[in-house]
Amino acid sequence: MIPISDDDSDRKSTPYINYLFIAINIFVFIYYQQWGHNINFTYSYSTVPAEIINGHDIVTAPVYVQDPVSGQQVEIPGLGITAIPVWLTLITSMFMHGGLAHLGGNMLYLWVFGDNLEDKLGHFRYFLFYLLCGIIASLTHVFTDYIFSESHLIPTLGASGAISGVMGGYLLLFPTRRVTVFFIFFFIGVPAFVVLGSWILLQLANGMGYLGGSEASGIAYAAHIGGFIAGLILIKRFQLKQVAEFNRSP
Repeated sequence: MIPISDDDSDRKSTPYINYLFIAINIFVFIYYQQWGHNINFTYSYSTVPAEIINGHDIVTAPVYVQDPVSGQQVEIPGLGITAIPVWLTLITSMFMHGGLAHLGGNMLYLWVFGDNLEDKLGHFRYFLFYLLCGIIASLTHVFTDYIFSESHLIPTLGASGAISGVMGGYLLLFPTRRVTVFFIFFFIGVPAFVVLGSWILLQLANGMGYLGGSEASGIAYAAHIGGFIAGLILIKRFQLKQVAEFNRSP
């Protein structure tokens, strides 16, 4: 099921922060990543588990391997110099993507589910909620990768972890909200809990095979799961603050 839109008829505010996040992701991919061709930038500002665990930058030489099909030698870029503290890559990696399809899929989910959540939390709280979920998601991947993987130098990137947090928060606040999805050549409306429940079950099923995810499949399932759980846990705290402030107002 691919979500296309949701019911936002009761939305009272313009989701400026959600638009900003989408715009930054697109800008970084086009300008800094040069449509995915600037590998040096991408490798330098992605999250590398070993760098996060050790707390310092790691620079490695390119590795050359032979393609078993064509017989040609292929270069796998090494890790470049990160000109910022490595901990900040937990944030910079949130705004980079591995390709156009990766970017498009993530932005579609953010477009569908982010606006109603921002309307419910308010602009500033939504901004903090998104970044915090993304950081927790990346840390979840870092630590599970360190436990289950044999290589800790594989960089990870993408907005998926933060968006997973948005989806977790959406599930709790809008479980029965109608979501239009594309399913087997048809557009149908289903409750949000069906769409998001199916999504997280898929992440769990795939994550059981390899919890770290990136080395086996190229997808950091642990980050998706960690971000989703973070969204489930944090959303009520952010919402409660909003309610408390409302009750104190004259």
